[in-house]
Amino acid sequence: MPFEEKNISLLVNPLHPCALRVADEIALLLKEKAIAHTVFTTEWPQNWVDVTEAWIVGGDGTLHYFINRYRQFDLPMAIFRGGTGNDFHWLLYGEISVAQQVEQVLAATPRPVDAGLCNNRLFLNGVGIGFDGKVVQDLVGKKKKAGKTTYLLTVLKNLFTYQEFLCSVNTERFHWGKKCFMISVANGRRYGGGFQVSPQSLVNDGLLDTNIVGSLHPFLRLKYLPVIEKGKHLNLPFITYVKSSMVIVKGLKELPAHADGEAFAATEFNIECLPARFLFLY
Repeated sequence: MPFEEKNISLLVNPLHPCALRVADEIALLLKEKAIAHTVFTTEWPQNWVDVTEAWIVGGDGTLHYFINRYRQFDLPMAIFRGGTGNDFHWLLYGEISVAQQVEQVLAATPRPVDAGLCNNRLFLNGVGIGFDGKVVQDLVGKKKKAGKTTYLLTVLKNLFTYQEFLCSVNTERFHWGKKCFMISVANGRRYGGGFQVSPQSLVNDGLLDTNIVGSLHPFLRLKYLPVIEKGKHLNLPFITYVKSSMVIVKGLKELPAHADGEAFAATEFNIECLPARFLFLY
């Protein structure tokens, strides 16, 4: 689309200073190119009349909020790094400067990206159940440092104390029921500011990747944490890995969980892939 036909909405997380700085830089670059744009911080749009694309400035939580607030959104969008996790940004753009990303997004053709749906919550990165959910639950309300520092410290605190749980995991062809430590149902490859929980995931294959971490002694949890962080864990004997278009997880009690780093809890998780649900410029 020619620059003169574009009308970009910049939607910014107003609570994160980094997002505000990045938004200012983007707005300046768009102004220099004479590209029409509007910046939204505390008040986001009620409708999308005459808008050609949405650029979201924030972390994974901001993007998660956006897709759940505008559930039927069908315009092209981009995510700019402006939060604490930024894992979905990394997946699409890697390590890139703001100026480089603006050029890339302006030149990009919209491409479809899968989403997931868990208990009526849309997500892009993934859902974590059990230990992973407890970590995110403990992070609620805490001031977070950039990257994975805060996440890692909370992980270490819970490694020796979190109790394994009995649950069932069922897909179209896979049935499992044992005690486990955590379950990740992933669309993207990483979350938590850089943990490669699902290194084989693709965001455009119409499938979700379920990683089940079975029973594991607390000292072994500590031993294998760096292995999981690097995404080298899929062949370990206590890992069960399966690809599917849907998965149902049932526990005997309410289990802590997160979707894209946003905490919640449930006894049953009905999760499905929504192929080509959103369009991204990358």
